[in-house]
Amino acid sequence: MSRDYWYGANAWRLWLFLGVLWFATMPWRPLLDPDEGRYAEIPREMWVSGDWLTPHLDGLKYFEKPPLQYWATAAVYTVFGSSEWTSRLWAATLGFLCLPLVYGFSRRIGQSRDTALIAALLLAINPYFVITGHVNLLDQAFSFFLVASVFSFALAQRETRNSDQELSWMLCAWAALALAVLSKGIVAIVLTGMTLAIHMTLTRDVSVLRRMHFLTGLPLFAAIAAPWFWLVQQRNPEFAGFFFVHEHFTRFLTTVHHRTGAWWYFLAVLFFALTPVLWSIGPAIAQGRQKPAAVGEFQVGRFLWIWCIVVLGFFSFSQSKLTPYILPMMPPLALLMAQAVHGDRRARGRAAIALGVTTLIVGIALLALCWRRSGAVDPGLAGWVMLAAAIGLMPAFVGFRMAAAESQLTKWVALAAASIIAYQTLIMAYSMVPPGLSARTLAMQVKPHVSPKTELFSVGQFHNTLPFYLERTLQVVSFTGELEFGLDQAGNAAKVDLQRFRELWDPSLDAIAFIEPALYQKLVEAKLPGRVLANDGRTVAVIRR
Repeated sequence: MSRDYWYGANAWRLWLFLGVLWFATMPWRPLLDPDEGRYAEIPREMWVSGDWLTPHLDGLKYFEKPPLQYWATAAVYTVFGSSEWTSRLWAATLGFLCLPLVYGFSRRIGQSRDTALIAALLLAINPYFVITGHVNLLDQAFSFFLVASVFSFALAQRETRNSDQELSWMLCAWAALALAVLSKGIVAIVLTGMTLAIHMTLTRDVSVLRRMHFLTGLPLFAAIAAPWFWLVQQRNPEFAGFFFVHEHFTRFLTTVHHRTGAWWYFLAVLFFALTPVLWSIGPAIAQGRQKPAAVGEFQVGRFLWIWCIVVLGFFSFSQSKLTPYILPMMPPLALLMAQAVHGDRRARGRAAIALGVTTLIVGIALLALCWRRSGAVDPGLAGWVMLAAAIGLMPAFVGFRMAAAESQLTKWVALAAASIIAYQTLIMAYSMVPPGLSARTLAMQVKPHVSPKTELFSVGQFHNTLPFYLERTLQVVSFTGELEFGLDQAGNAAKVDLQRFRELWDPSLDAIAFIEPALYQKLVEAKLPGRVLANDGRTVAVIRR
């Protein structure tokens, strides 16, 4: 297959091919707790209630994040109904669109078609990017809009001063930044501002500020980002204190969310992400240093390296660490690595071997985890692991048999395809590790017993996927977790302890409780009436009827 097969009028073949693979398992995987359940349920409640201004989780106010993804997903529900694939559609789509975004930007700054295509494909073989990109999170949209803003800013700096093209690209940058803020908050402004400040300090050049078109850009940014913040504050006076102070400064500076990690936490994540191209890191850095800069020239590569370092450093310094946080550095990093990778004819073979080794190691780890937790290996999980290993090992064997020079790009496309499917298959396997991270099976067993009048309780725990699959909110008992703020705002009536639960439960003739197993044993000893409907290892479902 010639290299021209993927170019020109045929370019749609590549994106259609990769797109079909990217979305392949989206309808089949159960939603996982806590994140996938949360970001599926909040839009469902928004859609059902008709309140598109104040986000709610389990019927309680939830202000941890802005609403763009909730709006987009609720809009999808309006058209296609709520389901696993519709809940993931926005996140997965924006994750996938990072690939053509990198390709388009690479071509725009003058890189060859081959290098630009490899840059996009490096994202598709990045295990961290692919796995994170397939989980229903806010980080994919946040990364897409934030990187689009960074790319647009860089393109504006390359245009003729005060030209229409410069203005157009800067307006794109302002608009994309506003959408990033609506995706995950003001951290978007912090990251871009720090990058710009460091760049100006290192280059001793503040001329970029004169090319940012503040007089038109800031009003555009405010018109997109500000209305929701103003309106939600008018309806909910408690919003600003929680969202800006607690969710940004307190989370960054303290361990209030108990999401701590060592200073090298994200270095380990970065190592995992770059596993397929570890041998090309040195040449990529060397190439960036060797490029001479003309007087007054904006060096895109240097700016993107600063961006990557800022993202990595900022979240490494934070007292709250979660694996997806450094996702916004991956698209620019793929672009920075592409030329070095393209110039190394052994790079694809090494990346293929890395894929095979990674799928084997992760697969074996999942089997060991399953054995440790249950004393046995689930046949279904073993099947998914073997399939992932087979797909992951295939490029290392098949690639060497393909035609040589003219097939290099085809080999990269084949490797990207195998990577996308292999890592999705590992996610399928992970979802089956006991006791499981989804309430789907439990909810499907219980749902036939739930009527509109059935009282539902979640006792000693709260799993976000449960209300989504039951299509009902639950009364939380003796538990707060991430619902603490919403419970505080709802008042004492929403705070139900075990004594109050028994007062509601014992006389009830139509109620179901989802109880944490250890707590259920204590309640049994206290002679809790009712019979067990289902038990998935994480939750005991008890009916009172």
